[in-house]
Amino acid sequence: MDSASSFQFVDSKSSFLPRLVDLTLIMLSLFMILHSYSVYFSKDYLLVLAGLLLLFSYFSESFGLYRSWRLGKFSHMCRMLITILTICYLLIVAFLFVMKYGELYSRVVVVGWYLVSVFLLLSWRLLLRKIKRFRRSKGYSVEKVAIIGLTKTGMDLYNEIWMHDDLGFDCIGFFDDREPGRIVDLEPKLIEGNINQAIELAKSGDIQKLYICLPLLAEQRIADIIQALGDSTVDVLIIPDFLLKNLMNGRIGSVGEMDTISVFESPVNGMKRFYKRSFDIVFSFCAIVAISPVLLAVSIAVYMSSPGAILFKQDRYGLDGRKIKVWKFRSMTVTENSNKVVQASKGDARITKVGAFIRRTSLDELPQFFNVLKGDMSVVGPRPHAVAHNEEYRKLVTYYMLRHKVLPGITGWAQVNGWRGETDTLDKMEKRVEYDLAYIRNWSLWWDVKIVFMTFFKGFVGKNVY
Repeated sequence: MDSASSFQFVDSKSSFLPRLVDLTLIMLSLFMILHSYSVYFSKDYLLVLAGLLLLFSYFSESFGLYRSWRLGKFSHMCRMLITILTICYLLIVAFLFVMKYGELYSRVVVVGWYLVSVFLLLSWRLLLRKIKRFRRSKGYSVEKVAIIGLTKTGMDLYNEIWMHDDLGFDCIGFFDDREPGRIVDLEPKLIEGNINQAIELAKSGDIQKLYICLPLLAEQRIADIIQALGDSTVDVLIIPDFLLKNLMNGRIGSVGEMDTISVFESPVNGMKRFYKRSFDIVFSFCAIVAISPVLLAVSIAVYMSSPGAILFKQDRYGLDGRKIKVWKFRSMTVTENSNKVVQASKGDARITKVGAFIRRTSLDELPQFFNVLKGDMSVVGPRPHAVAHNEEYRKLVTYYMLRHKVLPGITGWAQVNGWRGETDTLDKMEKRVEYDLAYIRNWSLWWDVKIVFMTFFKGFVGKNVY
C-alpha cells in the first residue's frame, strides 16, 4: 500500500483511542435504550454487554477494522463496521435463543441497542472525517511534498495525491536529473528542478515529505540521496517499484542486528493465525452440525450408486507443501491416488450418476470440513491439487508453489471468481494461481467472510466442473 494513497483512520501512536471510543459508545447505546424504555440495568444485561464487547473486540481486530484505510475505501470500512456489529449481535441473540435465556431480555431493547450502536459508531467516524477535510480545506495540517523521479510509479503517486485532497498533501512537483527530452510518455512540464534542488528544499524546511520514486536498480543514486537528506528533518519515503510490489507479505524484520525484508512469507502469522484458526474451528463445527442430514443422505447415495468406499482420501499438498489426506465423497468408480492422476472431463466414463451430481453441486467437498477441524485445511484458501498435478504445474507456472504459504481451503478467491473445475489448458491454471496469490498477498479475516458469503451465490457451481 503506497503511503500517499492511504487514509490513516487514526495515527498509529493513538490507535488505542478509536478502540476505546467504539467500546464506550456501545456501552452508551445500551444505557440510552434501557433509559428510554425504563428498563433496569440488571446483571443479565451486564453479562450480555460484556459478551458483546468481547465479540466486537475480537472481530474488529481479526477483520483489521483499525488498520490504515485507503481514502477511497472509507465506505468499505463503514460496511465492515456494520458487518462486525451485525455478526456480534446475531451471535448474542443466537446464544440467548439456544440457551433459552431470551425471556430475560426485552426484544425492543436488543434491537434498539443494535441500531443505536450502528448509528453512533458510524456517526463519529463520519464526523472525524468531515473535521479533517474541513481543516485541510482551510490550510491546516497540509504538508508540502515533492517527488524525486518522474517515473510511472511517480506519476501514479502524483495522481493519487491530486485525486485525494483529503490526504492533506500539496505536491509541488517532480525533481529529476534527466533532460525533458529524455522523458517519454510522461509529463516533463511537471519537473520543477533537479534532485539537488529537491535536497536543498528539504534542508531549508520548505517541504515536509519527499518521495523517492526511482527504480531499485538505481541503488547507489538512492543511497546518495538518502545520505544527503540525513542533514534535514524531512520525512523520506521510498515508493516500491515492480520488484517490491511482487513481494509476498513483504515486511521488515531482523536477525540479531541484521535487517531483513521478507520476500515470500505467509501473511497468517502471530495473532492472525489465532484469528483464522478460531474462525475455521467455529465455522466448520457449525457447518458439520447444520449439514449432518445432507452428509448422511449423500453417504447413502454414494454407497448405493456403485461398489467402493463412501469417502475418497487423496494425497494433496497442504501448508508448506506437506502432504495431507483430503476427504471427499467418492464420485467415481475408481480412486486414483498415484503419480499420474487424470482430471475429470466432460462425459468422463469414470464418474457415476450420483458422482456427477455431487461434483456439479460441490457436495462431494463437504467432508473437507473434517479436514478443517483437524487443522489440515482452512475454510478459505487456495484449493488443494492432487500431488501429481502439483508436480506438473510447479514447473510450468511461475510462483505456483507459493499457493502453499497458507492452508488450502474448501473454497477460495479463485473459485468464487469462476476459476474452478478442470484446468485443461495452462492459461486456466495460471489464472487460478493469479487469484490464489492475490488472496495470499491481501489476506484478512474480513476477506475470508466475504469469500464464504460469495460462495453461497456462485462458488458451488462452475462451467468447467464435471
